[in-house]
Amino acid sequence: MKPVTLGLIVGNRGFFPSYLCESGRAEMIQTLESAGYKVIALSPQDTEYGSVESIEDARKCAELFDAHRHEIDGVVVTLPNFGDERAVANSLRWSGLKAPVLVQAYPDVVDSMTIADRRDSFCGKMSLCNNLRQYAIPFTLTSLHTVAPSHPSFQRDLANFGATCRVTRSLKGLRVGALGARPTNFNTVRYSEKLLEQHGISIETLDLYELFGWVNALNDDDPAVGEKLAAIRAYVDTANVPEQSLVKMAKFGATVDRWMRDKALSASSIQCWTAMEEFFGVVPCTLMSMMSNDLIPAACEVDTMGAVAMYVLAQASQKPSALVDWNNNYGEDPDKAVIFHCSNLPKDIFKQEESDQPLHMYYQEIIAGTVGAENTYGTIYGRIKPNAFTYLRVTTDDFDGKLRAYVGEGEFTDDTLLTFGGYGVIKVPRFQGLLQYICENGYEHHVTVNPAQTAQAVYEALTKYQGWDVYYHR
Repeated sequence: MKPVTLGLIVGNRGFFPSYLCESGRAEMIQTLESAGYKVIALSPQDTEYGSVESIEDARKCAELFDAHRHEIDGVVVTLPNFGDERAVANSLRWSGLKAPVLVQAYPDVVDSMTIADRRDSFCGKMSLCNNLRQYAIPFTLTSLHTVAPSHPSFQRDLANFGATCRVTRSLKGLRVGALGARPTNFNTVRYSEKLLEQHGISIETLDLYELFGWVNALNDDDPAVGEKLAAIRAYVDTANVPEQSLVKMAKFGATVDRWMRDKALSASSIQCWTAMEEFFGVVPCTLMSMMSNDLIPAACEVDTMGAVAMYVLAQASQKPSALVDWNNNYGEDPDKAVIFHCSNLPKDIFKQEESDQPLHMYYQEIIAGTVGAENTYGTIYGRIKPNAFTYLRVTTDDFDGKLRAYVGEGEFTDDTLLTFGGYGVIKVPRFQGLLQYICENGYEHHVTVNPAQTAQAVYEALTKYQGWDVYYHR
């Protein structure tokens, strides 16, 4: 995944000790680079200590950022002293950047409060934020009002901000493939392409019939088919799957890969039943699992909004996302539930050692009763491993003309459960309240889960920097 590049603005104000900007700038650059970020900042040759204080400084900073606008994913503003709020705000406005902004202010030291050492960044941060609001520039705050870059709290803030930057960057010009028509009975997954387009997200559709035409034109010994077949066998245990079914999957997977490359798609939603089973003879679950595991999310049942949510969480955490059903209660515990799909969950989310049910490929037991087990091989069976997770659902609100979402965190537990498909037991604080919110606001039964805690970063990205209407369940 492409590293995040951050612009750095060092605020300065001449009445306060300017020398603090020298050490402050150096410490912040070292902190950012140590965390894996590339940094673009004014140098001490450009302005005093590489800081911004005057109109001339602001123009130099804006011109630098403008020259690197296609590289910069976010901006960190550091205040080693009070800082000149207008110079910082003008730097951002004149640069023309539309990127997340993190505001950090250095803390004062109690025994260094003389005129020569006092920072007053505590106060200066308020003035800067006031000006950013006046300039209509959205920004993100650190957890502590003043905090040194070396403090563990800032390290967490920086990690969250990096995730926010990745999400914001990834949604610019996002292209999602929709392969086939949604299942007739799934009104749930209807959405507005036009609303997505207004937010810079484009949908590339393809008829399943056309894709099957390309698949049938492939020979079994085509190199792309052989390569995909080897990848499938390396990915999951296929011992109980007929060879003919595996070859069909390989041909389907090679064709989908080519389509996504040709159309520059970063995620997909696929018509997984029942035409594929009746007329082609496999389910695409394993292929979708493999794509999701490579951070190219694939959502089943043509749930395109599910694919968008999967992509957002994968970009935030740099780990694979899974699309599941909020599916069953778990006994009488109001904060627990069973999540399930039949399944195309990514391999890395599964418990693969000492599992109740070892990871393996099988046939789709639900559809098999209608079209026969021999036509439904290709699902991934296994249990999700215990871990903290973030959940996200995105939807288009056609009545109010906006994108809406809910996000929060919970944990995958190790509670006893033996069933089929891909499944897990989850625990979410105040879960009954979330369920009421989902039902009262007409959200879908599908939800995206991701084995990392990124809810705050995703909330910031989607609300402040995308303008979506998001509920954060805590």
